[in-house]
Amino acid sequence: MNTEIYQSPLSERYASKEMQYIFSPAMKFKTWRKLWIALAETEKELGLPITQEQIDELKAHAEDINFEVAKERERQVRHDVMSHVYAYGVQCPKAKGIIHLGATSCYVGDNTDIIVMTEALRLVKKKLLNVLEKLGKFAREHKSLPTLAFTHFQPAQPTTVGKRATLWMQEFLLDLEDLEHVLGGMKLLGSKGTTGTQASFLELFEGRQEMVDKVDPMIAEKMGFSACYPVSGQTYSRKVDARVANVLAGIAASAHKFSNDIRLLQHLKEVEEPFEKDQIGSSAMAYKRNPMRSERIAALSRYVMIDALNPAITSAVQWFERTLDDSGNKRLSIPEAFLAVDGILDLCLNVADGLVVYPKVIEKRLMSELPFMATENILMDAVKAGGDRQELHERIRELSMEAARHVKAEGRENNLLELIAADDAFNLTLEELQKTMEPARYVGCAPRQVEAFLAQAVEPVLEKNREFLGMTADIHV
Repeated sequence: MNTEIYQSPLSERYASKEMQYIFSPAMKFKTWRKLWIALAETEKELGLPITQEQIDELKAHAEDINFEVAKERERQVRHDVMSHVYAYGVQCPKAKGIIHLGATSCYVGDNTDIIVMTEALRLVKKKLLNVLEKLGKFAREHKSLPTLAFTHFQPAQPTTVGKRATLWMQEFLLDLEDLEHVLGGMKLLGSKGTTGTQASFLELFEGRQEMVDKVDPMIAEKMGFSACYPVSGQTYSRKVDARVANVLAGIAASAHKFSNDIRLLQHLKEVEEPFEKDQIGSSAMAYKRNPMRSERIAALSRYVMIDALNPAITSAVQWFERTLDDSGNKRLSIPEAFLAVDGILDLCLNVADGLVVYPKVIEKRLMSELPFMATENILMDAVKAGGDRQELHERIRELSMEAARHVKAEGRENNLLELIAADDAFNLTLEELQKTMEPARYVGCAPRQVEAFLAQAVEPVLEKNREFLGMTADIHV
């Protein structure tokens, strides 16, 4: 590691080797060569004077890229594509005259960008599916564990730990739907020439439109795509980048919500993210167990959500058939969004796979608030015992305020049940009131909702993608 130059934290600390390879020079330039081979094969099959010997020579050097030759040539000509055309020709002297025939730089540049983003989306999908699987196991395990729910971060009616997890999962499922929609619609640019008119190919094929019409579909098939975009300027529409970035920003937003809830739950000591045996929570306070993984999810997620503005603005300011103010921006914004989301999903996978639940703490907090939430049931029981509902409703409101004052102003335990039992108007004993304090009575349909959600919304998705499941994430820092 060179300690005297800037190193991107996305590579050094956060993104996986797999995602880093997808955006590596090796992946990029090998894809260029595959595209040149596909173009040459297509042109040969459509009748241009290209020999099989030339094709075979190109294939023989598809992987062993002479990077130093290309780098030296680029220093001279200041053009990356033509430098690699030259370097490929050095290795393939018989084929050098037909490399890049009829194409413009965007043929390799833009098609490679689409191919790389498609591969990266597939990896994101794989990791997103594994996060859903881990959270699904957690939700099922804790589907019936009552916990205090919060609205406005104020105590509300109880839910269950598993039901809360389904809320996180539903966010990620929406992201998966968006991802699959965008992934399913990814198309190549094809080979459309300098302004998208395919004029060079019309010239190559001596005005035979039927031959020109076959070029893009044949290239797409050879590269594993269903089609090319039907029209373009010199580049594919930069709105494609914006659509991709929006999917990544959506995942980041869902992950941020998940991490925020974990951070709050860890503060409440109800649920914790994994904590290694030798992990240090604070340099000063040895007892601390900081939710550092969840905090990192939040940090990276904010970066991705803001980064998504870059492709949107770039798309908005492209002039006519193309400008070059997109290049420098997309070299940063697209790879870094993917590298960051890759790191985010690894962290989510790690956290979801190792969440620690503390039922006693959960029960204690719930029971401290449950008497307030049980007042409707208590009111109904008192009416059954002969009381007047309107009078009892006012009395129970007054006693609730008194109990709340004891808790907040005097630091006492919630004694609402004792206050009600001591009030003759209710005609209920403390023992009878305590029988109403079974938390499971107050969670409504939550356990059933968990089962239904998993069975109807999650399991079909996981079953369809079973081959991608079984991942774990190794977090290094």
